[in-house]
Amino acid sequence: MKIKYIDIIDQTFYFPQEEFKLDEDTDTLRYYDIPLMDIIEEHGTPLKISYLPKISQQIKKAKNFFERAFIANDYRGKYHYSYCTKSSHFSFVVKEALKNDIHLETSSAFDVDIIEKLSAEGLFPKDRYVICNGFKPKNYISKMAGLINNGFKNVIPVFDNWNEPDLLTEEIKKSTHCGIRIASEEEPKFEFYTSRLGIGYKDVLSFYKEEIKDNKKLKLKMLHFFINTGIKDTAYYWSELLKAVKVYCELKKICPSLNSLNIGGGLPIKNSLSFSYDYEYMIEEIVRQIKSYCNKEGVPEPDIFTEFGSYTVGESGALLLKVLDQKRQNDREQWNMIDSSFMTNLPDAWALNKRFVMLAVNNWYDEYERVLLGGLTCDSDDYYNSEAHANAIYLPKFNRRKKQYIGFFHTGAYQETIGGFGGIHHCLIPQPKHLILSRDENGNLTQEVFSEEQTAESMINLLGY
Repeated sequence: MKIKYIDIIDQTFYFPQEEFKLDEDTDTLRYYDIPLMDIIEEHGTPLKISYLPKISQQIKKAKNFFERAFIANDYRGKYHYSYCTKSSHFSFVVKEALKNDIHLETSSAFDVDIIEKLSAEGLFPKDRYVICNGFKPKNYISKMAGLINNGFKNVIPVFDNWNEPDLLTEEIKKSTHCGIRIASEEEPKFEFYTSRLGIGYKDVLSFYKEEIKDNKKLKLKMLHFFINTGIKDTAYYWSELLKAVKVYCELKKICPSLNSLNIGGGLPIKNSLSFSYDYEYMIEEIVRQIKSYCNKEGVPEPDIFTEFGSYTVGESGALLLKVLDQKRQNDREQWNMIDSSFMTNLPDAWALNKRFVMLAVNNWYDEYERVLLGGLTCDSDDYYNSEAHANAIYLPKFNRRKKQYIGFFHTGAYQETIGGFGGIHHCLIPQPKHLILSRDENGNLTQEVFSEEQTAESMINLLGY
């Protein structure tokens, strides 16, 4: 009878997988061939880890897919990979990404400070693209103007509002390229009909004519398109993409300087061992459809920009936890209590019902049981109760005589910024220790502690005591 944890994994998924395998000699999980129990025994839990080589791997994979799609479709434009820093602002993430000859996308005024810091360190040349998105208050406008005035050659303010061109023109001393963001229509089930971000489809041409065309300091280069659902093989996505290409072609006919289409971000990452997504097909189909419509309209195909955030960094992160105890509340509900909080460390899980890959780190040859996972706060919402592939969680059967560790994987995007890294968290649950993992030129694993577990003293100081 198959009643062990390894059995339920084997019968539910194809296992092992690229990043996950079981070390049968030690009965423990390896993640990117990292011996997780060794890491836990050295550093303890709760523990966040960032595995930097995965970031470069993701960038190279996407670049390769676009290169092959361009060749297959005889596409004449160029491809530019950008990383949107809001997915993870950490220096070790951005610096790893920049090793791959990429560009950066900003979302707020303080993002620009990061650009300047990287440039001062010689890590971000002034000829790289800086794509400035988001609604732009005066301080953001001033920071963008500062980059332009200080010699950054490829700053592209992507206008989101009608007054932004005039505000920028007042502060820049030289001409600059710029872009327009299209306000895409939201999914039918969404609360709003049109995105609050950008200029409506029907208004893009008039926006260009009234706000940019006769402005000697602005030269339109980019049309920006993005939808919240991400790049998915759905009628909704293809319909919105073609609308954007249609607007691009109409605009190109009256604006010769326009030569770039930014299709935003949105490539998905693995949130389950059953995850399946044909990246190569989707990218080739995007390239094919853009070229096909442009050819139909007699317009040269544009350079393509992307701003992959979660795709770049998401699969590089993990959270390792210990099961402290088990509470049996009734005949059906067994709560495994973890040594941290989901509200602190995986805010997407409780706020947005997002799911991550969750696996036991050890005891794979023990019998399994269905459980719920509870965090340390006193909030009833601090729990995790299902996986992306099922409405339940299964873990090795709890045994007080044995330590049980679990891991949440592919948590590298957004969690620290949404959760408030180093700040005050619900019930004063501390931020965990954060470990950076990489590999040297010989492929050997290297470790660096980025931050220790948050102390009571630091929180008390923040609270003014």
